[in-house]
Amino acid sequence: MDNLTPKEIADEEMINQAFHELLNDYLSTKHRKKVEIITKAFNFANQAHKGIKRRSGEPYIMHPIAVASIVCNEIGLGSTSICAALLHDVVEDTDYTVEDIENIFGPKIAQIVDGLTKISGGIFGDRASAQAENFKKLLLTMSNDIRVILIKIADRLHNMRTLGSMLPNKQYKIAGETLYIYAPLANRLGLYKIKTELENLSFKYEHPEEYAEIEEKLNATAAERDKVFYEFTAPIRTQLDKMGLKYRILARVKSIYSIWNKMQTKHVPFEEIYDLLAVRIIFEPRNIEEELNDCFDIYVSISKIYKPHPDRLRDWVSHPKANGYQALHVTLMGNNGQWIEVQIRSERMNDVAEQGFAAHWKYKEGGGSEDEGELEKWLKTIKEILDDPQPDAIDFLKLNLFASEIFVFTPKGELKTMPQNSTALDFAFSLHTDIGSHCIGAKVNHKLVPLSHKLQSGDQVEILTSKSQRVQPQWEVFATTARARAKIAAILRKERKANQKIGEEILSEFLKKEEIRPEETVIEKLRKLHNAKNEEELLAAIGSKAIILGEADKNELKEKQTSNWMKYLTFSFGNKEKPQEEKEPQEKEKINPKQILKLTEESLQKKYIMAECCHPIPGDDVLGYVDENDRIIIHKRQCPVAAKLKSSYGNRILATEWDTHKELSFLVYIYIKGIDSMGLLNEVTQVISRQLNVNIRKLAIETEDGIFEGKIQLWVHDVEDVKTICNNLKKIQNIKQVSRVEE
Repeated sequence: MDNLTPKEIADEEMINQAFHELLNDYLSTKHRKKVEIITKAFNFANQAHKGIKRRSGEPYIMHPIAVASIVCNEIGLGSTSICAALLHDVVEDTDYTVEDIENIFGPKIAQIVDGLTKISGGIFGDRASAQAENFKKLLLTMSNDIRVILIKIADRLHNMRTLGSMLPNKQYKIAGETLYIYAPLANRLGLYKIKTELENLSFKYEHPEEYAEIEEKLNATAAERDKVFYEFTAPIRTQLDKMGLKYRILARVKSIYSIWNKMQTKHVPFEEIYDLLAVRIIFEPRNIEEELNDCFDIYVSISKIYKPHPDRLRDWVSHPKANGYQALHVTLMGNNGQWIEVQIRSERMNDVAEQGFAAHWKYKEGGGSEDEGELEKWLKTIKEILDDPQPDAIDFLKLNLFASEIFVFTPKGELKTMPQNSTALDFAFSLHTDIGSHCIGAKVNHKLVPLSHKLQSGDQVEILTSKSQRVQPQWEVFATTARARAKIAAILRKERKANQKIGEEILSEFLKKEEIRPEETVIEKLRKLHNAKNEEELLAAIGSKAIILGEADKNELKEKQTSNWMKYLTFSFGNKEKPQEEKEPQEKEKINPKQILKLTEESLQKKYIMAECCHPIPGDDVLGYVDENDRIIIHKRQCPVAAKLKSSYGNRILATEWDTHKELSFLVYIYIKGIDSMGLLNEVTQVISRQLNVNIRKLAIETEDGIFEGKIQLWVHDVEDVKTICNNLKKIQNIKQVSRVEE
């Protein structure tokens, strides 16, 4: 100890203090107290990471301690997970192997650490295929031991909390990946608190100005909200006291990310978001059997004070969500003329809502929890999806793993949970592959419907089948669940293979008969003649009798082959030369991904491409993406395509900033809506053209029953122009809504 520098002594103290806090937190939980093994894991990790620093300059070991502390406090897991969290980077960053960890800490911890090491390269590698593979690994390890994913989420949460010390292009990649994968995963596992924090942090790094603006507005309206909360809950407290319940009432304010999301999807300003405040009643049930009844008793007693919204009672007490969430949500009309949502839950339900499946283990010691089945079911679905190789695993899994559920009934009255937007065809495949592949239609609530019919919660569904029915290619469009799509694709692949075989035989017979040598060029000619994409498609079409080989084919093949072949050859070479020449000068410019790319007028005209999907303009929050041909494409940061790119090709993302001076014009769409009146269109064009001197490219307006809505396409320089136009249009008397929209 004598020869340590003051900085090292300070670091040692900081590390020891952080570890002692972790131990104290652990000792105050209900878990069995296995302090020894946790201390052993800490000492081992501390030794392994000694002398290594994080980007922020603090000792590396602080990160595993922070992750272990999230695992312990915020997810509520026990000693095995805490040890695995402390050791999660040892195998990846030091010379120790999984075998070493197994020898010292036993197989269980080693297995979790191994799972975490496998998925450590971010979920995504450099290429899309590698990324899909990594995502599969993540889910496979997860279906073996759910704790792997819970620790991974804790790891990501700590990385997001300390994202400030990263380079901007890394920030976008990590924030994008978090929103695309980790937040929905946390939500699916019932970790609502963590999901909200992950979303808010991602949003803060991707749109810092909008984040600050909403935060400011929330703070400005806080006093008013507190007053509403106090006045709204006072009579409820009186009523609950009369019932003799132990309870607490909390105010829940909508998260910044959800507010922004709603502003984007509904095209409304902050001032028009009315569900900022929700009220949560958390009570101690009189006894565990009465828990359900207590929820409904509270509902009945508060709906005597305030009128409930007839269509807005959500009962997740009788039907818990697939992630175990239970609560009764009611929407009541407050005295201030606004609807306020009230969530009623017991202390146990609240724990489950905050900590998800981890909370089940807490209550399981006193007897099994029936909701474990839901988790098992979910993990089984994952295994099923993974057994069938999919080209785009991520989209495919997002489709199902993170969807909300609906409840439907079989003809015998059994309850089935399906992802939202499921069709009758999905339901058929969820019962059995045979039923799915032979189904011809369905009866929903005793009415005949087509297979593409979208199911609603509460529908009773009967599937009609026929032995002669076969899987149709268009079914892939009707099916929305991963299971149905995977099965349909597998059956169609099988049929296609069989048809290709038959097609090969028919073709070789045909060529033999006509005495034509079976060469590449022959097949190429037939492919072109019949407009087939490739040889496989051609053979499958011949096999399924969609193409019948006849006179036209003979004539095509009997022509002299050489002349055509020469033409084909020169054509292909001639074509390749030109782009090569054009591309040369561009090769010289080297892009440094660590630097922020300046978007100037000149570079926008010559070098960079504006993405067609989101049409960014100067002033938007944007990022650059280097595509396969080394072109730089500029996307808005919240564009869905960019979200996928951030997750799939994180290493090709560049941080960008605008450096433009109102020289170039860009097209934008403005949406307006309001009350129709004489001369309104004239006023709109006056404001845009006369006052603001802006060119209108296209204008489409329609009115119905006295309400008009329309879209205007304009040339603007940047976001400032758009704001000015919107603000000036809002001043026109009968215009009620103005916002910038995508096409």
